[in-house]
Amino acid sequence: HFGIASLGKLALLMLCFYVTAVLFVGLVLGSILRWAGGSLRKYLAYIKDEILLVLGTCSSETALPAMMRKLEALGCSRATVGLVLPTGFSFNLDGTNIYLTMAVVFLAQATNTPLDLSQQIALLLAALLTSKGSAAVVGAGFITLAATVQTVPSIPIESLAILVGVDRFMGEGRAITNLIGNGIAALAVSKWEGELPAGTLKQRLNA
Repeated sequence: HFGIASLGKLALLMLCFYVTAVLFVGLVLGSILRWAGGSLRKYLAYIKDEILLVLGTCSSETALPAMMRKLEALGCSRATVGLVLPTGFSFNLDGTNIYLTMAVVFLAQATNTPLDLSQQIALLLAALLTSKGSAAVVGAGFITLAATVQTVPSIPIESLAILVGVDRFMGEGRAITNLIGNGIAALAVSKWEGELPAGTLKQRLNA
């Protein structure tokens, strides 16, 4: 009904989301991992099986047991992993937060709804809250998006239908970013707590 151009805009949203997620992983999480003494490239190779599992299931929760074992093998204590990783999968959802903010701004643009700077900041804060706990069920991110859209009353809730067709394709990016981020969070806390002596993480990743 709206022509191929409407699909082009959705493809552009997907491209922007994945570029943002890659930049976040490479620049922000990569810097944190370097501080902890590891290499992002080798870390990603180390958890490649878990990444593929999340890619297939579209949920980071499915890789939780394997991630806990692998982080302990890198030198993190069981207590640190047992606290940081499950908590992170509920409260530290980097990929979901990126998706929510970009999707709501996209819907605002699609419906010609102006957002001033204060509304954009309020939207970001709302996304930080509504993203909590959305990793457990496949597709929960879309329900969370509905809750986030409602924090901006001027955006019609019916506009969510625009994103139904592409939400699944961005779900993998959300879940994989969450997985990578929470694993690096556990390594950072272990470094902070003195559980990873200098050179230990790099040596074990090389092995």
